[in-house]
Amino acid sequence: MVDIALDGHRNSHIPVLLVPLLEAVSPLCGRWLDGTFGAGGYSRGLLDAGADHVTAIDRDPLTFEMARDWSARYQGRLTLVEAVFSQMDTFANDLDGVVLDLGMSSMQIDAAERGFSFMQDGPLDMRMSQSGPSAEDIVNTSSQTELADILFYYGEERASRRIAKAIVAARLLVPITRTLQLADIVQSCLPRPKPGQSHSATRSFQALRIAVNDEYGELFAGLLAAERALKPGGILAVVSFHSIEDRMVKRFIQSRAGKLGSGSRYAPEIIQPEPQFQLLTRKAIAADPEEVAQNPRARSALLRIARRTATAPGDRPSARSLGMPQIGANS
Repeated sequence: MVDIALDGHRNSHIPVLLVPLLEAVSPLCGRWLDGTFGAGGYSRGLLDAGADHVTAIDRDPLTFEMARDWSARYQGRLTLVEAVFSQMDTFANDLDGVVLDLGMSSMQIDAAERGFSFMQDGPLDMRMSQSGPSAEDIVNTSSQTELADILFYYGEERASRRIAKAIVAARLLVPITRTLQLADIVQSCLPRPKPGQSHSATRSFQALRIAVNDEYGELFAGLLAAERALKPGGILAVVSFHSIEDRMVKRFIQSRAGKLGSGSRYAPEIIQPEPQFQLLTRKAIAADPEEVAQNPRARSALLRIARRTATAPGDRPSARSLGMPQIGANS
């Protein structure tokens, strides 16, 4: 069993599925990259498990301010970079491993002033980098069709058209600038959730957050950047939290491992290129009941792991082939 006490700080944030990841790649050594630093749980877990050095990336500058009190303990083994992980290969190469935890940081959700939460009142922001257009901008300037597409394709919200219509009607009276203001509009369009069901605004807030931060575009580009940055034998590990993310990761790894299938048996045989990855997990790894009991957030998490081969990076796939939602193209 891998110890993830994080240097004895048992109250530290421990990310989802860290234990099965560390067990799958043990013994761990070399140079790793944590593409979604957040509260630093993965970076500390990797360093404590034996990584020689970790380059930690995050687009949110506040995450590094919160890491000041403990990051110095690693004495040059941890490098913090404010950037998006799709840029990883511009400052890190020949890596032994890349980890991407695609979930939201709890500290971002808990900070009402960041605008991610539908449970606390705050400005309708949702910008991880704290720059560029905000959720308020999208909600108040997008057309009804654009809003419906965002809610449907990014949040898989079945009532997307009804909610988009209600948003447009509400903003004619007063601009929508607060999180609870938007949550109330969404709730008014949906039946009251039954006990145990998620909040009515969950999918809508997810969709807007993804749109604001271009999360699917970032994941698509980030997977390709990881392929370029990993050395032969390097590990790619991705933790996703909803079906679209997992579908994109699964299809990318399968396509690069030559496992997507050849279509009809009557069609001419297609010569498969040499694979760029080897699957280490045939199926996604889910959290066990013990982890879910300790952290309900782990319930929807899925971990996929692959090992880089010596084959040169492949051609850029189409976003559609990975199942990435295409706003506008699908409309």
